[in-house]
Amino acid sequence: MIDNLDELIKLWFAEDIGDGDHTTLSCIPADAIGKSQLIIKENGVLAGVEVAKRVFQAFDPSLHMTQFLHDGDQVKVGDIVFVVEGRIQSLLQTERLMLNIMQRMSGVATRTAQYVKMLEGTKTRVLDTRKTTPGLRLLEKEAVKLGGGCNHRIGLYDMILLKDNHVDFAGGIDKAINRAKDYCKAKGKDLKIEIEVRNFDEIRQVMAVGGVDRIMLDNFSPVDTKKAVELIGGKYETESSGGITFDTLREYAECGVDFISVGALTHSVKSLDMSFKAVK
Repeated sequence: MIDNLDELIKLWFAEDIGDGDHTTLSCIPADAIGKSQLIIKENGVLAGVEVAKRVFQAFDPSLHMTQFLHDGDQVKVGDIVFVVEGRIQSLLQTERLMLNIMQRMSGVATRTAQYVKMLEGTKTRVLDTRKTTPGLRLLEKEAVKLGGGCNHRIGLYDMILLKDNHVDFAGGIDKAINRAKDYCKAKGKDLKIEIEVRNFDEIRQVMAVGGVDRIMLDNFSPVDTKKAVELIGGKYETESSGGITFDTLREYAECGVDFISVGALTHSVKSLDMSFKAVK
């Protein structure tokens, strides 16, 4: 679970409630008790239940959840994920925040599961990217894992990824790689080094310098990807990126790459439909 989740929850409530939910406070007695249930309205993969628990607990520790389904479960229309009982004011004030989180995370998990299924029978694994919603990155990356995918680097701090701009500004592949290696040594950092290449000549330059862990093939066609994998010959991990769609995913995987990174897992995902309704 996210280390700073409690801090994020405070910010989320401050954004949504401000100085008070005046609709609820004006028409619902403070001592009124009720229950609401989370109902699935679209087939997919469930994600965000554990975060929802923390949201309810943070707002009103007296709320009681009875849980029927778990993160990572396949869900279908009509499934009841959980029932929450307690003060109606609390149920109403936590409803939208909880739904926003669960719908978003479940949407990411559902899309990821579709990509993972497309890769069945190959050695290729699907990776997320840093194309995430600011402030929600760790939730979205957790959802990718729940959908069966793998996390790429979390941020700029846990891996070195030398992209085309780094290479160009550094003055070439050899300078970029050697500076990265020297930096890690000087700073005592044990970071994996990945480098993006744009053509076969750059692959050869990388292999001549060495010292990297993974080579990213940027905007290679499937035909060129297969040739690149053969050229690299298993000496380094390989990753395909750029211009790959759901329809071409399998074709790239069959070229033998270790990973395919897909920004669409998080940057333009559709939320999974669900609702939090009063139990009468």
